[in-house]
Amino acid sequence: MKKFFTTVVVLSVIAGGIYWLVQAATDKLDSILPDLQQCTAVAGEYEARFDPEQMGNAAVITALGLKRGLPARAATIAIATAIQESKLYNISHGDRDSLGLFQQRPSMGWGTEEQVQDPVYATNKFYDALVKIDGYEDMVITEAAQKVQRSAYPEAYADHEGEGRAIASAISGYSPAALTCRIDEPEAGTGKPQATKTEINQLLGQMVGRARVDGRSVVVPVDSGETGQRNGWAVAHYVLARASEFGATSIAYDGRTWSAGKDEEWVETPDATSERIVVTLA
Repeated sequence: MKKFFTTVVVLSVIAGGIYWLVQAATDKLDSILPDLQQCTAVAGEYEARFDPEQMGNAAVITALGLKRGLPARAATIAIATAIQESKLYNISHGDRDSLGLFQQRPSMGWGTEEQVQDPVYATNKFYDALVKIDGYEDMVITEAAQKVQRSAYPEAYADHEGEGRAIASAISGYSPAALTCRIDEPEAGTGKPQATKTEINQLLGQMVGRARVDGRSVVVPVDSGETGQRNGWAVAHYVLARASEFGATSIAYDGRTWSAGKDEEWVETPDATSERIVVTLA
């Protein structure tokens, strides 16, 4: 009995030590996380947190779905698939010859190595395959994604459905200010007004007026009404998700402004009109 009691005490001490080590590590991580660059998309009960590079790639996936007139469900499936396949990074390696966001294989006819590592090309190839599946909109995400990907681990796609829904809903503009980002303020002169204008016009130009450059800003006209506002938020969220790439310092639209290098939330600003989006670049 004495030996048993001693063993129990020793195990309790070890367990207690492990608990406090884990707790200390967690507290340390929590103290660091606020300083990390990250983006958060929220839609109802769903939430997705990724770094700016990942969220930027998810934004491209969503925008291409919008450009093609596909339902938000298509973007949800595509994003969940890319999370599982590459964690939303445009990686240059994978199983055998798999590459890019969707780990598409050149040897299986998806395209050249260069093509499948182009997010726009890769996403369009994914959608090309998805829309050929009858009833994909009503399928469980595991079934729809598997019919495109032919993965050895099809059940894993379902693990990311909530994240896919949150991002697709936010970047489709269904909820104002549903995407927030904490990023460092870019250095002066590093912003890309022309590239920002061109990308907006190419991917989302059908939803809003033509973007134009005005000095260090890009101005995007937005139609009035419920649909116009939703389209405006789709573009505002898209630019925010790509803010690190564009070198954006602020985005103003519909009574709110987001600013880099500050609290990531959209702040109420009455002079931010609903008639246009104003993106200011470093």
